[in-house]
Parts: sequence; C-alpha cells; structure tokens
Amino acid sequence: MIIVSYDISDNKMRNHFSKMLKGNGAIRLQYSVYEVRNTKRTIDNLVAKIEAYSKHFTADDSIVIFDVDSDKLTKYGNAIHRDQPVVYF
Repeated sequence: MIIVSYDISDNKMRNHFSKMLKGNGAIRLQYSVYEVRNTKRTIDNLVAKIEAYSKHFTADDSIVIFDVDSDKLTKYGNAIHRDQPVVYF
C-alpha cells in the first residue's frame, strides 16, 4: 500500500492529477492525500504516471509517496470508517 500526498499550485494540473489518482484506484483520505491499496504492478504503473506528471511541475509543486505496511497503519476519526464494508439492503 502507498500513500500519495501532493501540493500542486496549478488548479488545472491539480484537478487532472486528482482525477488520475482516483481513476487508478486511489481513495481520498484528505484533500490532497490518497491511499492506494492494489497489486504491485498497478502501483508501479501509477508511480510511472506520477513521474510523468512531475516533469511538468514548477518549483512550488511536490508529490510525496509513502510505502506503508497496512498492518502497521493506525487511523483515527473519519478515516477508520473507510475500511469498513458497506452493507446495502
């Protein structure tokens, strides 16, 4: 699992980047923080896409990718509800 955090100054690029993350299975934890739980191959493909975005950044933009062991991750507040299954009747 990886956590992707970003700070992109250009609105258009930031919106496009956010949509790209969501389209690749990322789940928004906070405004500019996403969680990606997927196979290594899918995560590797996503990292390659992120690297392609980084070539268009200004000096003010940044992305940080954290490789996280999901068994050691602790969530509090609203974030704990995202991991619970949803039941529909």
